[in-house]
Amino acid sequence: MSQSTNNLASYIWSLADLLRGDFRQSQYGRIILPFTLLRRLECVFKERKADVLKELARIEPLNLPEEAKEKLLLRASGLSFYNTSQMDLATLGASGIKDNLESYIQCFSKDAREIFEYFKFGEFIAQLSDANLLYKAVQQVKGADLRPEVVSNHDMGLVFEELIRRFAESSNDTAGEHFTPRDIVELTTSLVFMDDDAALTQDGIIRTIYDPTAGTGGFLSAGMEYVLQLNPNAVMRAFGQELNPESYAICKADMLIKGQDVTNIKLGNTLSQDQLANEKFDYMLSNPPFGVDWKKIEKDIKDEHAIKGHDGRFGPGLPRVSDGSLLFLMHLISKLRDTDKGGGRIGIILNGSPLFTGGAGSGESEIRRHILESDLLEAIVALPTDMFYNTGIATYVWVLTNKKAPERKGKVLLINGTDLYSKMRKSLGSKRKWMDEGDIATITRCFGAFEPVQAETLDKPADAKSNRGRQAATPKAETSKTFAAKIFDTHEFGYRRLTIERPLRESYQFSDERIATLRFAPKPLHAITQWIYETFGTGWDEDGADYGVLTDHEIDIRTHIKAEFPELKEKQIKDALDPKTWRAQLAILQTARALQAKIGTDQHDDMNGYDKALKATGIKLDATAKKQITAAVSWKNPKAAKVVKKVHKNTPANPLYGLFEVDGHVVEYKPDGDLRDNENVPLDPSRPVNTVNEAYFLAEVAPHVPDAWIDGSKRDVIDGEIGIVGYEIPFNRHFYTYTPPRDLAEIDAELDAVSAEIMALLQEVRV
Repeated sequence: MSQSTNNLASYIWSLADLLRGDFRQSQYGRIILPFTLLRRLECVFKERKADVLKELARIEPLNLPEEAKEKLLLRASGLSFYNTSQMDLATLGASGIKDNLESYIQCFSKDAREIFEYFKFGEFIAQLSDANLLYKAVQQVKGADLRPEVVSNHDMGLVFEELIRRFAESSNDTAGEHFTPRDIVELTTSLVFMDDDAALTQDGIIRTIYDPTAGTGGFLSAGMEYVLQLNPNAVMRAFGQELNPESYAICKADMLIKGQDVTNIKLGNTLSQDQLANEKFDYMLSNPPFGVDWKKIEKDIKDEHAIKGHDGRFGPGLPRVSDGSLLFLMHLISKLRDTDKGGGRIGIILNGSPLFTGGAGSGESEIRRHILESDLLEAIVALPTDMFYNTGIATYVWVLTNKKAPERKGKVLLINGTDLYSKMRKSLGSKRKWMDEGDIATITRCFGAFEPVQAETLDKPADAKSNRGRQAATPKAETSKTFAAKIFDTHEFGYRRLTIERPLRESYQFSDERIATLRFAPKPLHAITQWIYETFGTGWDEDGADYGVLTDHEIDIRTHIKAEFPELKEKQIKDALDPKTWRAQLAILQTARALQAKIGTDQHDDMNGYDKALKATGIKLDATAKKQITAAVSWKNPKAAKVVKKVHKNTPANPLYGLFEVDGHVVEYKPDGDLRDNENVPLDPSRPVNTVNEAYFLAEVAPHVPDAWIDGSKRDVIDGEIGIVGYEIPFNRHFYTYTPPRDLAEIDAELDAVSAEIMALLQEVRV
């Protein structure tokens, strides 16, 4: 900002001195901003007011519909707004000023009037009037000379942005909800616009800019300002949508002051109600909320995903309901201008979650897959922590485009800018760091050069350490602040998740202890039926008619269930109390005893002979009884024989995929779910999928577990190949620098010194 615009902003903000004491600091902006807008609109409209009033006198007798009347008045004003009141701020008068001011505001055209309504300006007018401050406030505001010939649209935009900044910082508890720090805005804007030579040089070039989470319009303003500073003859058209009514009012006011068509600024939820559904844009900038769930609009999102698929916004997949960041990213991708019309570019600020959350096949992974396989991701910049007003977490700027330069195709640039910051003298909420012009230039140059940068030491002072508490005798060595960048092929972030199986090994034994458990119903009733039997049933006669009858104990049992088994439902409780349940279990127990009498109580370590042993007894078993008895008498035993699932005929052996040759037969074993594992095999598009998978398996798995195999039934839904494709961007792993631990002797010496000091202190206490 120039000194004159800064002085003007300071003069306008000085209205806060009048408000101090009667209003909270966080309310200053809610009064100052609409007053500033009102004064600016009045100054801009002054030369056209007579024309509008003349036109109003002409059309009023015609009784036209409101919409037609507004169109004619807008045409007469030659602006994007009008006011039909005979008054202005200078003629409101001291008496009746509240009613006069409210009437004056109601005479604005619909879009301008709506801004004041969403500011809830009427409520603040009433509060000012009650505090006897309204007349004084109006007098101070009308003293600001905001005529277009004195303050251009561009300068007025800067003034209004400065007022928005002061408002955000004065209410930093909620600033992050609607205001992105200026340094982050400048960085993201410079990354997105730097390659558009036409927009930065050609006269009359038209560019559109869009923010689906517009907030107070900071990104829209910065994007327009960036281009117009370099090319004043360019035409920038701003579009946006915002959920918060107050932020929407501020954004719309800012765009109105800048001469933009404010009908392009919409109010509502971008994800569930896209009010610019048919529009595509040249540039998009966004700072969506971090980690905010989308449960309220879950049905709308899932319906669009299911019905429209890739013809809609969310075709690639849906992230978990607890974090909607990637939904905003997919929304922006759907808004990219078609490549045959010049394409588009996106700059979006996200937290770390979208980089790696979700394994292969998950919604998050499929979204990353779509972005990388479509070659849309150009760069990701890691920002320092503590850069935002309401969070100190790690954040990243993603730059995406569908018009990559030839040398960038198939490539992604990762820039580690986590040490590019200076400490702020005074924190603003959680914002404790800021990036100066040099820091922003360093990242921008790196992005423009598109070359890897080896970790280079920055000329940055070390962060001041806290001197509270006990200080180490040998403090940890300071690590220098560095800057680095790396370039990767898009496929390097991908992997194929193979499911690795190992054979099930089981033993069985019809011992008394094992078959005794069959008296009790299986889960989820096993524990409660065991307690019931041990408490009330030990004297039951297995041949008596009263076996399992619990009528006399039902109240006690229900009380115990309520205290110890609250998860049980009423139907399950009734089953536990039903004599039929107990007699059915008793029948299974007695069947197991009969089997025990024929098979014996020896342990058998080859489950493959189990069915044959059962059949040899001649005792018939239904499916329920066999399942429960088998579960009771068998267990996993790593020393037992492998359990055969199937013997294949006329099928060649293929041990890599679970077909083993045993004694002249091709055998498939049952897999052990507890031993199941997954291996992530890096993608290698230069070789066939199976060749890559098998080479990895033979090198990394088979030497350690020779009886393992690849589950060939787990195939990717898109390419149909074995293994589920996943994508993640492990940013920190790529820039991790190993720091060796201190020498053990040094640590031992320090521990001895501390122990001696503690003992000395204890000795003093004892004395």
